[in-house]
This record gives sequence, C-alpha cells and structure tokens, in this order.
Amino acid sequence: QVQLVESGGGLVQAGGSLRLSCAASARTFSSYTMGWFRQAPGKEREFVAAISWSGGHTYYADSVKGRFTVSRDNAKNTVYLQMNSLKPEDTAVYYCAAGIIGITNADTLVAGTNQYDSWGQGAQVTVSS
Repeated sequence: QVQLVESGGGLVQAGGSLRLSCAASARTFSSYTMGWFRQAPGKEREFVAAISWSGGHTYYADSVKGRFTVSRDNAKNTVYLQMNSLKPEDTAVYYCAAGIIGITNADTLVAGTNQYDSWGQGAQVTVSS
C-alpha cells in the first residue's frame, strides 16, 4: 500500500481558489492512477478527478469540469488538485487515493472507490458564500 498525506485545505470565499497536494510514500508512485474524491456531511463519498500513472490521461466529474485541474509530479511523488471558481457546494473533506487501474474503460473505473486501495486522511475545504 501507499501512504498518502493531503495538504492545502482551508476556508475560502466563493469564487476563490485553493490547491490541494497529496504526497505519496511509495517509490512506485509512478505506477499508480491517482484519484481525488470528496465527502460532504451526510453524503456519500463522490468522485472528483483522477489522473493516469503517466499524467497523460485526466478524468473529471461533470460538477467540477472546467474549474478543477488534476496534475502530478512523479519526481516529487505528489499529485495536485487546483480548484478555481469555488462554490459553496464544493465544501467537503477531500481525499486522495491510489490504485492500479488499466487504461481499458478507465473513464468509468476511475470513479469507483473500490478501484483504490490506499487513501489519505482527508483535507477540509470550506467555501463560504
């Protein structure tokens, strides 16, 4: 398994930006598809974005497409989630996750929590109106 630690959460006004980082411990970090999920109080954990092992493929939930950008730096064992034009409904605990996911049907598979076997502790993002 991979040890994952998120950072960069906080409080921001609607329309503002935040960047989340997720640092991984594994020397095989570049083998993993990395995903971002979020969970608001009383709601199920939902998919936000994912990036393939090489960074060549990215995937987004419709609710964040055009506002959020996922990227990775394999040399630093880190994945990022740049969040712009934040809305109050983006308020949640954000989790990064690591999994081995093949390219076939990846656009569907990356959204499933069961595809990931390592999770971070979560970072709170609060967007005020």
